[in-house]
Amino acid sequence: MPSPTSRRTVLTAAIAAAAGAGTVSSAASASAAAPPRNRPDAPSATASLVDNHAWTTYTDWRCGSGAGTRAVAGRRAGLVIGHPLGRTDYTDPHTGTTAAWDYATWTSPVHRSTVPATEVIASWNAATPAGTWIQIELRGAYSDGTETPWYVMGRWAAGDGDIRRTSIDDQTDGKSSIWTDTFAVDDAASGLRLLSYRLRLTLYRTPGTRLTPTVWRLGAMASDIPDRFTVPVSTPGLARELPVPRYSQNVHVGQYPEYDNGGEAWCSPTSSQMIVEYWGRRPSAQDLSWVEPGLEDPQVCHAARFTYDNQYEGCGNWPFNAAYAATYEDMSAVVTRLGSLNDVETLIRAGIPVITSQSFLKTELTGAGYGTSGHLMTVIGFTEDGDVIANDPASPSDEAVRRVYLRHEWETIWLRTKRYNAAGNVSSGTGGVCYVYFPAHPAPAQRRALRSLGLL
Repeated sequence: MPSPTSRRTVLTAAIAAAAGAGTVSSAASASAAAPPRNRPDAPSATASLVDNHAWTTYTDWRCGSGAGTRAVAGRRAGLVIGHPLGRTDYTDPHTGTTAAWDYATWTSPVHRSTVPATEVIASWNAATPAGTWIQIELRGAYSDGTETPWYVMGRWAAGDGDIRRTSIDDQTDGKSSIWTDTFAVDDAASGLRLLSYRLRLTLYRTPGTRLTPTVWRLGAMASDIPDRFTVPVSTPGLARELPVPRYSQNVHVGQYPEYDNGGEAWCSPTSSQMIVEYWGRRPSAQDLSWVEPGLEDPQVCHAARFTYDNQYEGCGNWPFNAAYAATYEDMSAVVTRLGSLNDVETLIRAGIPVITSQSFLKTELTGAGYGTSGHLMTVIGFTEDGDVIANDPASPSDEAVRRVYLRHEWETIWLRTKRYNAAGNVSSGTGGVCYVYFPAHPAPAQRRALRSLGLL
């Protein structure tokens, strides 16, 4: 079995290998770190290969097992600290600082996935005022009757003044591993699958205060996407373009190198910021006061800082981007997989853009002008011919961000799980991973679209 490693380590090697094929954008693919699954090619992913589940309602929070937590009702139900269960010390591995924290926990009921899964990605929506933070863990049951340990899926805060937001490396039990933000069965060809899981929240606050995080949504996407180099092309069914703001990551090259070497690696937060602003939200002037005056699109710098994963050393942690989007008022966000561009059309028809993750050679995406081992773009619509209209942050200017890419090329580079890199070796693809951001109280048409894809 390959030794566990971080997604950052694997992608650094992938970037070096791909450099000869053209400009390499931000590394953002967890699947690139997971060991190849060595299964034969299979048809395109469908809804039957993906299970989405989330706890969001007052009843949901009351049905879990709480120790010191309390469910709160209202327009948006949530989970808070009612009274501390205890106090513990936490030494931040990225600052060396040790501090005491009061804490409380909540454990979800067991969710039996409709898909015996090879991968699981958790995501959450929460508010963490200064002096608070949360930890998210997953424990699952295997098809051989054994259980995983409690895996840490993230230690997260909206800010970075109390702890440094982080994933945890080197988590494995010999059957599965955590690759930055993704649970993966080590050898899917063995037939081993994860049948069910529980999620556990630990809410922390400064001792002696009444502060509390509030968690509005906790869930996960479980999937078993067959390995394939190619996928069937879907039949176009929509011509529509959404008015999504356009931001280039490349105008930030060299800025704030402490966040993954600056803008050249900021495809994920740049894409996230486009969609946040599409929904009418944006950071305040006070939020942006830390950014050097005169920089173009300072909100992109802000998004990079507040999606940064200090262990991964990058801004491409999928759940951290979704959690960032959900820090804005009445926003929800999930990480999932979709089965085809027809699923994206369902969302675009309802006015919901989609951020997709893909890897490709320069020759595999006509008009891109670069190759990448992992890159995030925003699908904002479709042409009359069914081709993809994308806001591609790997562009020289904001004005150049809007691109049109061929449908069959796009669908392949996004949905495949295996590909050949610039060195001719087999690498992994994301298998349809995407971020979906939407209002916490969606309009009826949006609700129907989200529900049809299992996102509500």
